[in-house]
Amino acid sequence: MTSTASSTPYGIWPSPISAAIVAAGASPLTQLALGGADGADVFWLAGRASEAGRNTLLRQRGARVDELTPAPFNVRTRVHEYGGGAYAVAGDTVYFSHFADNCLYRVAGDAAPEALTTGGNTRHADFVVDAARARLIAVREQHPAEGHAHPENCLAAVGFDGRDTVLARGHDFYAAPRLSPDGSQLAWISWDHPRLPWQGTELWLADVHADGSLGSPRLIAGGARESICQPEWSPNGLLHFVSDSSGWWNLYRLHGANIEALCPMEAEFATPHWTFGASMYGFLSDDEIVCTYIQAGISYLAQLNVAEAKLEPIPHPYQEIRELRVGPGFVALLGGSPTIALELARIDLSNHELEVLAQSIAQLPALAYLSVPRSLSFSSSNGRTAYAFFYAPTNGDVQAPAGTLPPVIVISHGGPTSMASNTLKLATQYWTSRGIGVLDVNYGGSSGFGREYRDALRGQWGIVDVEDCIAGARYLAANGLADPERLIVRGGSAGGLTTLCALTFHDVFKAGASYYGVSDLKGLDDDSHKFESRYTDYLIAPQPQAEALYRERSPIHHTDKLSRPMIFFQGLDDKVVPPQQSQLMVDALQARGVPVAYVPLEGEGHGFRKAENIVRTLEAELYFYQRVFGLPVAAGEPPVHIANLPA
Repeated sequence: MTSTASSTPYGIWPSPISAAIVAAGASPLTQLALGGADGADVFWLAGRASEAGRNTLLRQRGARVDELTPAPFNVRTRVHEYGGGAYAVAGDTVYFSHFADNCLYRVAGDAAPEALTTGGNTRHADFVVDAARARLIAVREQHPAEGHAHPENCLAAVGFDGRDTVLARGHDFYAAPRLSPDGSQLAWISWDHPRLPWQGTELWLADVHADGSLGSPRLIAGGARESICQPEWSPNGLLHFVSDSSGWWNLYRLHGANIEALCPMEAEFATPHWTFGASMYGFLSDDEIVCTYIQAGISYLAQLNVAEAKLEPIPHPYQEIRELRVGPGFVALLGGSPTIALELARIDLSNHELEVLAQSIAQLPALAYLSVPRSLSFSSSNGRTAYAFFYAPTNGDVQAPAGTLPPVIVISHGGPTSMASNTLKLATQYWTSRGIGVLDVNYGGSSGFGREYRDALRGQWGIVDVEDCIAGARYLAANGLADPERLIVRGGSAGGLTTLCALTFHDVFKAGASYYGVSDLKGLDDDSHKFESRYTDYLIAPQPQAEALYRERSPIHHTDKLSRPMIFFQGLDDKVVPPQQSQLMVDALQARGVPVAYVPLEGEGHGFRKAENIVRTLEAELYFYQRVFGLPVAAGEPPVHIANLPA
């Protein structure tokens, strides 16, 4: 702090990081690809919050960046509802899925997009271009014309003339079709209910006949308790993949009839398959791999010489690397750190020079307003250790009155098989610059810490995650980092269940915010989409044993125990956690006289994309906390009505 900083209570510090800056400043960057005549062009998707969250495809060629999919095109697919893998590149031609009509389009060079298919109830994702046979190979999801039956998933070939042919079917889910360099073999991943892909998948390999059909598939690896990720072919035609058979997602390859471990270590070379198209390694040559891996929640970048079993670190400034693609002599990646918002960078592997190609935030606030997180580990229930990133309140213009402690928001991430990273996010700095601390918890069940840690949530959802969030809050209070009377818990989706359980069954937190959170486990099963429809078999218990546990752990059945103020945010088009999950909780709390606020959002699904809604939710949440804790609020029209709270 500067010596001239004014004394202002925590929670009302004036901040230059407005909700509008948060909404306008962050452009999601996703789904890297390489192409062009020499493989040196870099492609990526950029989200446009100002255009209702539209994803547009950009290409960097030399010093020039071109937008290949102008409005109204939205490069997005909803296969498995979470999508990803929405486009593919072959030389100067791009193939993509348009969200509005599910049609596949082709962009040849700088020409306008032209439709290949008629879309309708058929969705595609995770494309590979089979140029020799004039077709795409993709995951296809066929939805019924009406009713609530689950869709059928398969592998399909889509000809450049639009004709659609099934290549493989019979499993509940498919992912990652990958064609060998000579086009003679196809590898892919499948799995079946009740598993999710981070629990167990199978890796298959089949010959591709001259007519494009597949021979009899051969099971290469995987099973009910082994998760296979990201099959890829080396330039000399050896199939590589990631498996967690050792307890960690490590790299392997199929060499003849043998499966070889390439770099055994206690690190994660993959992340859970929530979306298609993940890429955490690629090939420089037959025996040289550039890869990223995670240890204790931090990403590293390295070059692996397979022949020598030697892993050499590649210098870079990032602590999170979300994906990468390897080109001739370079690697393109999406990375971030506590002082770097997510950005697209190109690293020359000959001299390690780094060039930033795109930034999610073009202009950052001054460092004096940015909180750099501390990585914490702390004891939780039953001798477990949990992990988190703690962001202390930070603002160079003000300081808190002596002897006071800040309110702290404890965040339970979604998934719940996901991971909190420490990449700079303005949405976090929005709170810390106002004098509200943030603890972002990687509770038991999070990825990035190995299979055993991920499996800590097996049968324990609503218990282990809650215990770890509570342990983190108590750790902060015990160490003089948080006001124990102003502890807040906040979460979205699965993290919303953690939030609701923490407030319903425990008394540590004094207020909470649920973003499209789960309140009724039975209702979640009844309404959930196919991909997650059996997730609770793993997280709670299989039916019918789960019935009693569902009722025991569902906050909607225990609203008599919930007396803490809450605010709910819900997209009305959400197909993952339907709106009634939030509405039922709001109605119950309002009827019982508990202070409660509700912000339903038209045109939003599972996660909010529109700039105006990002602004609205942040301002409403801040106002809610300030009112609940008796802090002064800005004059003007309240951004949200809080029922049952005295004026």
